Amino acid sequence: MQTFLRACFLACGLIASTPLLADDEGWLSRGWNAVSTEVSDIWTQGGSELYLPFKTYHMRWAYSRENIDNYQESPFGLGYGRGRYDEKGNWSGLYAMGFQDSHFKPQWMAGYAWKAMWGSRSDWHAGLGYTLFVTARSDIGSYTPFPAVLPIASIGYKKVSVEGAYVPGGKGYGNVLFFWGKWSFDN
Repeated sequence: MQTFLRACFLACGLIASTPLLADDEGWLSRGWNAVSTEVSDIWTQGGSELYLPFKTYHMRWAYSRENIDNYQESPFGLGYGRGRYDEKGNWSGLYAMGFQDSHFKPQWMAGYAWKAMWGSRSDWHAGLGYTLFVTARSDIGSYTPFPAVLPIASIGYKKVSVEGAYVPGGKGYGNVLFFWGKWSFDN
């Protein structure tokens, strides 16, 4: 966990120093301004969200029966985030989550997510989007943090939703669906 936190702080420091490398009119500066505005808006205007991981599903065609029998598919975990809806009704959020991976070991992740939304926040709604995150697992570099991008989807009613991500892969790796519940407190 300490290595993961140090890597997150190092990444934040590197990102924070990028404006020093670009002139006021450069693309890097404009990109940094857009990212920092988005993060600031989510944090200050967004509402609190609780994440509860509840299912990991390994695609049966990609794994042996022995693997499936030994994998954790009911991950215990918890997460917290801040999310907000923009003027078009699309959702974006920041989050951190910890849960049991497929090998019953802790997995940590923190990131940003965005979803195009359909429906009403006060009724049924659905979304499709992506998440950019940093994660750390015992079986990949002994908890050396690494970045990832995954597609995400959700379906919900009012402040409660079921969300999921797909981890692509091949025979014996990836090809996993990961599901969590989300409760939005303020939005």
